[in-house]
Amino acid sequence: MTHTREPEYVIKARHLTRNFGELKAIDDLDINVEKSRIYGFLGPNGCGKTTAIRMLTGLLTPTSGEIEVLGLRLPQDADKLRFHIGYMTQKFSLYNDLTVRENLQFIAKIYGVTGKTQKHRIAELLSIYGLDQKQTQLAGSMSGGQRQRLALAAATLHKPELLFLDEPTSAVDPENRREFWEQLFDLCNQGTSILVSTHYMDEAERCHQLAILEDGVKRADGTPQELMNNMAAHVIEIESSDLRQLKQALVQMPEVITASQLGARLRVLVHNTVNDPIGFISQNSNVNRESINITRPSLEDVFVTCTGNSRQ
Repeated sequence: MTHTREPEYVIKARHLTRNFGELKAIDDLDINVEKSRIYGFLGPNGCGKTTAIRMLTGLLTPTSGEIEVLGLRLPQDADKLRFHIGYMTQKFSLYNDLTVRENLQFIAKIYGVTGKTQKHRIAELLSIYGLDQKQTQLAGSMSGGQRQRLALAAATLHKPELLFLDEPTSAVDPENRREFWEQLFDLCNQGTSILVSTHYMDEAERCHQLAILEDGVKRADGTPQELMNNMAAHVIEIESSDLRQLKQALVQMPEVITASQLGARLRVLVHNTVNDPIGFISQNSNVNRESINITRPSLEDVFVTCTGNSRQ
């Protein structure tokens, strides 16, 4: 008889709510984040990602609900938690008029990393993040990708058990984003747990687990594959000579969730209450069946079906 290992959670939040006056920024949020995993918050700007992260780091007091992070209760134990977590904010939060090395020395002092330990750790981080040749450069004169690597080095200087990253790649190019994610997986393999917020679908697909947020409400939660497998819609791709007109006709139908053009094809999401989606599309358009295919869902399809952005 095999026993499945009980997952170890670094974050447990129950019925988490945060109001700003009349605005409910977070509404009854439940999440569990497993140790040594990357957990993602996916959602548009203003959906509550930053507010949730600020509560989970102890920087913001919830209106109601319970939070346990690394076994500590928040907001009561926020001061104790500070030394066990790293936090990389949306905007570059280091000092532009200090050099790369000076920024890291300043952060080291805040966390009480001194002497030989500090010297060794800074040298290690400069090497890991490819900043050896940049250590005397002012942070304000660096490129977006270099600043991002410096911010990650600073957030991990004290070897936190848990790392919070709030839209960390919004100002960098695709190549730097890819490299950044490889660095996150390296940290994860070394035992660091990571919570990251993003509005990029390709990044969300890289997470081990994912919550989709909209207007402060969690609309879906699971592994990216589970979310795609459990989507309540068929994904259809159509080739046609007049895609714009076809799209206008299809989006009027209540069975169609959304339709969007991808190059020479139209990608249509049809409610899974329709048993024969190819037949349905064929009957309700001038397109023959040979030009219609069922295809695998993407995370963007999941996002569209479980949020209110379903009419495009």
